[in-house]
Amino acid sequence: MVTDIRQKYNQEFTEEKYQAFLDDVNTSFNYKVHFRVAESPVFFPKSFRETLQKAGDSIVKTLLRPDFKTLTRKAVPNELFVPNEDEHSLFLALDFAVCLDEKGELNPQLIELQGFPSLFGFQDFVQAKYREHFPVPENYSAFFNGFDSPKYRERLKNLLLNGHQPENVILLEVEPFKQSTSIDFIVTESISGVSPVCITDVIREDRKLYYMRNGVKTEIKRIYNRVIFDEFSRRTDLKCQFNLTEDVDVEWAGHPNWFFRVSKYVMPFLDSPYVPQSRFLSDVHEIPTDLENYVLKPLFSFSGTGVKFHVTRQDIDEIPAEERAGFMLQRKVKYEPVLQAPDGLVKVEVRLLYFWEPQNEKPELVVNLSRLSRGEMIGVKFNRDKTWVGGNVCFFEL
Repeated sequence: MVTDIRQKYNQEFTEEKYQAFLDDVNTSFNYKVHFRVAESPVFFPKSFRETLQKAGDSIVKTLLRPDFKTLTRKAVPNELFVPNEDEHSLFLALDFAVCLDEKGELNPQLIELQGFPSLFGFQDFVQAKYREHFPVPENYSAFFNGFDSPKYRERLKNLLLNGHQPENVILLEVEPFKQSTSIDFIVTESISGVSPVCITDVIREDRKLYYMRNGVKTEIKRIYNRVIFDEFSRRTDLKCQFNLTEDVDVEWAGHPNWFFRVSKYVMPFLDSPYVPQSRFLSDVHEIPTDLENYVLKPLFSFSGTGVKFHVTRQDIDEIPAEERAGFMLQRKVKYEPVLQAPDGLVKVEVRLLYFWEPQNEKPELVVNLSRLSRGEMIGVKFNRDKTWVGGNVCFFEL
């Protein structure tokens, strides 16, 4: 880590400054953020930025395989397959635990990946707020590949609209303003004009979709999809005219099938020093004797649901043989507490965020998201009542 910058930040940090920062974040759009925003961003040297990019490239290499769709043909459940799939995901997110290698150097290890949008709007917003309220050196940036805030916002807007008028593009979610990430929907609308719409409010007429905008029935020509199938399929109380799997005349800004194709499902196929050993449970014919060094994960869960961090033989035995292809046994990754808070060290996870425009051969790394944790795992339930934890952003030396 960058010791001098961290020391300066911690010395100048006060609870009053942090509260002013939070007040600004919560009032800029007159909307309170529903997740914890951490007291500090993360500062990384140029060398680790380069290592992260190298790690990302090693994973993208598999996504570029000409047989990738064949490789992942079983990833999309038949009953959840959405027609009109495009050639590749429009968005990509790679989650890395910050660890140390045998030489004591910072070493990223892949935890998850997703062909699905993340907080693309909020991350631009929050990095600017950290800069306004805290000492962030000018030669450090949250962006990659020559992006800055204006260029990033313009690219995101164009990617979402694809030449359509904002009123004909919607951000689709399940009860969007009940989601913990709803602030991202509001920031995204401020950037692009694309409004969040609940899937229950979509009107279907034959192959056309509509929604009511200011009392006027308005055609939907493009959908920025934020619906998580895992959540949507559990909501049997929802009354919808439109199901995601129906063949309709609409473009997808993030086709739903990529949520499955680019996911934990891909990890057993990745060959990289930045990816821990991962195998489909159905392919594990001899159960490791050191299960304490493994994590058992359902392939298609969201936000850590169903993950067994302390795996036992009984946990595995209870999964029927015919269901084991839906689980992954992954070697544990040891997060190394590397961020020095005033009262101790904190673990860091970095999410690299990519745009993958249709005309481009490969995804482009644009910005990042970070999360701090003092708990056993990253996530809200492991960090309740703790400080210097939560969502933030990394600033990398240019």
